[in-house]
Amino acid sequence: MLKNLKEEILLLKDISKAKILSGFFKTWIWEYWYWDVFFWLNVPQERNIAKKYSLLWYDSLKELISSPIHDERMIAVFILLEKLKKASSTEKKTIFDFYIENMEFINNWDLVDLSAPKIVWEFLYDKDRKLLYDLAASENLWEKRIAIISTFCFIRNEDFKDTIDITKILMNDPHDLIHKACWWMLREIGKRNISVLRGFLDVHKNHMPRTMLRYSIEKMDEDERKRYMKKD
Repeated sequence: MLKNLKEEILLLKDISKAKILSGFFKTWIWEYWYWDVFFWLNVPQERNIAKKYSLLWYDSLKELISSPIHDERMIAVFILLEKLKKASSTEKKTIFDFYIENMEFINNWDLVDLSAPKIVWEFLYDKDRKLLYDLAASENLWEKRIAIISTFCFIRNEDFKDTIDITKILMNDPHDLIHKACWWMLREIGKRNISVLRGFLDVHKNHMPRTMLRYSIEKMDEDERKRYMKKD
């Protein structure tokens, strides 16, 4: 089955997109994923392949998710998400354990953002969330992004505490991908409960990276945005 899947990927390979999209995924030399290999499939193509091969065994899925080819890792993520749709509680744990055991291969922002909110949340929503704080304290860029992005589905369920606490841990991280992830989650909190966002900003606005602050308040009215952007 894995052999057939890889053959389908090769048939859809489109190297003509390389020059257009390589900057978007930061694949130039010394950028954060210079060593990645792209075949430039689009997301609908990847999703369709994942649906077709959603019954792929975990040993084959291990080979797929550890591939040096970005598109193969993305399809592995989509297969996990397909499995999750009909998973029992036991299967959800299997999916979660597989994901955590292979987290080193969830190593670009698109892989993190598509997988972490659903796979991590589905398992942790009613359990201890210490893992997220351990990831937030990691030296690894992608583990830190998984920590904060995993809270997205908590936010959707009006559960804001972990997002706030993890943002405090990551607030002064040097990487812009962490700043972007934090302001995204803060903005999502503001959409659902502006009082919670205001409470956070009232305490931390003078210590936040300016880009993080600016984007987290972009849904506020102009006067309020100006007030928060002005340092005390």
